[in-house]
Amino acid sequence: MATRGQVLIPIAITAAIIGLVGVLTIPSESKLAEVKFPRGTVKIGNVTLDVQIAETDAQRTRGLMFQNQMPYDNGMIFVMNNEQVIPIWMLNMQFPLDIIWFDSQGNIVHMAKYVQPCKSALETVTCTVDNGGGKPAKYVLEVTAGFINKFNITSTSKLDIISI
Repeated sequence: MATRGQVLIPIAITAAIIGLVGVLTIPSESKLAEVKFPRGTVKIGNVTLDVQIAETDAQRTRGLMFQNQMPYDNGMIFVMNNEQVIPIWMLNMQFPLDIIWFDSQGNIVHMAKYVQPCKSALETVTCTVDNGGGKPAKYVLEVTAGFINKFNITSTSKLDIISI
């Protein structure tokens, strides 16, 4: 019978290798210390938000990685060319998020509250991907955790794009 160490050490080494491979496969333009995102304005319910816009593959891959906490009147919006299932992975995030998926008409198709970050190599291996309930979406809005509850966002709330 294998000892605890004989089982855990190979698992830890495998997790570290997978985490390293995952980080190394991130496009180089996504790994820069500072990534510039276009800015825009959206409204959900009665709340107007200043958003960073992730519209290219590199910007979407980078997302909010390594950024510090955001105020409640800020967010990031991921913009797709067409409706599709959009997975969100919390790699190298520094704080939990509320995430809201919208269709092309601005209707909410899925919400996830208090999604936790994945910072370490081991967490990277076990980090869950939320795919918006498997429902096609055109936009994904990431906001600071607690936003949905604080501003009473419900499944009937609507996204209005003011400028992106």
